[in-house]
Amino acid sequence: MNRPSSRHFLTASGLALLMALTPAIAQEPAAPGADAAQEAANNNQPLTAPDSQARQQQVMPESFADLVEKVSPAVVNITTTSTVSTPLVRGPQLPEGSPFSDLFREFGFPGFPPGEGNPFQRGPQREQRSNALGSGFVISPDGLIVTNNHVIDGADAIEIEFFSGKRLPAKVIGKDDKTDIAVLKVESSDALPFVKFGDSDRARVGDWVLALGNPLGQGFSASTGIVSARNRALSGTYDDFIQTDAAINRGNSGGPLFNMDGEVIGVNTAILSPNGGSIGIGFSMASNVVSKVVEQLEEYGETRRGWLGVKIQPVTEDIAESLGLAEAKGAMVTDVPAGPAADAGMKAGDVITRFAGGAVEDPRDLVRRVADAPVGEAVEVVVQRDGKPVELKVTLGRRELAEGTGGGRVDSAEASASDLMGMTLAPLTPEIAAELGVSRDMQGLVVQSVEPTGAAADKGLAAGDVITEAGQHPVATLADLEARIKEARDAGRKSILVMVRRAGEPRFVALPVG
Repeated sequence: MNRPSSRHFLTASGLALLMALTPAIAQEPAAPGADAAQEAANNNQPLTAPDSQARQQQVMPESFADLVEKVSPAVVNITTTSTVSTPLVRGPQLPEGSPFSDLFREFGFPGFPPGEGNPFQRGPQREQRSNALGSGFVISPDGLIVTNNHVIDGADAIEIEFFSGKRLPAKVIGKDDKTDIAVLKVESSDALPFVKFGDSDRARVGDWVLALGNPLGQGFSASTGIVSARNRALSGTYDDFIQTDAAINRGNSGGPLFNMDGEVIGVNTAILSPNGGSIGIGFSMASNVVSKVVEQLEEYGETRRGWLGVKIQPVTEDIAESLGLAEAKGAMVTDVPAGPAADAGMKAGDVITRFAGGAVEDPRDLVRRVADAPVGEAVEVVVQRDGKPVELKVTLGRRELAEGTGGGRVDSAEASASDLMGMTLAPLTPEIAAELGVSRDMQGLVVQSVEPTGAAADKGLAAGDVITEAGQHPVATLADLEARIKEARDAGRKSILVMVRRAGEPRFVALPVG
């Protein structure tokens, strides 16, 4: 029995982000021009559009038929089979807490002794086979296939159906849930028609694109549209989606998004929809992200991303002004735990402006570029420190994730509290530190209250936060903070940069001093 499988919902303004498989599949006849496709595969050549045709179609395509005919032999349907367990219900379902549950527990039910819980919601598990469908595409003549990870996740068996109707079993080479990419492998006696990745960074908003796959169980299907937007981020750390209005539906997951040269510039992954159907907002993971992941999965069976070892935040206009930066660009370092960056001498308060020879636009840009950098090799990192550029050599490690949450409030009063910049502040004592769950050795000023309409509240400060630095100097007393504020005013600054720690987790905030 086929089943639809929906995962990874993201709600925005009442819409749902749907990543799904399909409940049925249909067979298609052999592709026109199949002999030419096989000849290309035998010669180890990818399927592409003729140059003249591509140039014409970029201007105003009269038809996509030639392009579809050329690349379709490399597009596949994927059927997965898995074993799922479901409760073997032995009576009508009763909700938890129902008075009938107490009745049956007290008097028993035929076949169930008194004292059991609700017998109708318990029982042995029944295993059954379940099928689900998706799409994919061949990237090498020896049978490497790319698809979405959610298409094959949890599958016991995977079968590939080619455009010609040929079917082959597949095994998983590697998968990456962070980009939702998986690489499969089939064994074929003949060389397989395949396609190649293009440069997704060259795609422009307004360019024509072609999506191929198996939507809604209807079998091989083509849809066209344009690039609606680029560099979309949904919910993942490494998101770089191409948004398109080409129709993408359930079952298109894992299928290719082609440019007019017949190159894959995206892997169709998700749609934004109130009802599960296409409304013209689809997302394809950019090929420049996918191709790097595929290379690592093929070589190692897993991803190996670089790790810098810092916590970072965006450089806002007011932070840039407080540091004397010409532009609000780069990634500001809020903390440097033990790791590659600490070994290289990076400090909290540094602003990373260049990485491996290229300018850093923002934290998202830095995260992706660090992930793509080779592990174990030294890279040049330029930081802005005390108004001057500092060059560091950082040997990257493997990426490790560290998450921190926090918040708190202070109930105890402090005699030496004072109002500054819209906050009531007091020196942090070991007792208050213990109450907040931070190190008893931490020094700084604890926020006791925040004026609701003040600048500190606008910046997100709250009771329980601890200010440990101001103007990139440690502060332990109210006098320390007042001195830093005076220095900023004397230098003609409109704001001062303070480090705020919440449950030990740091971030920088620029507060006005006028």
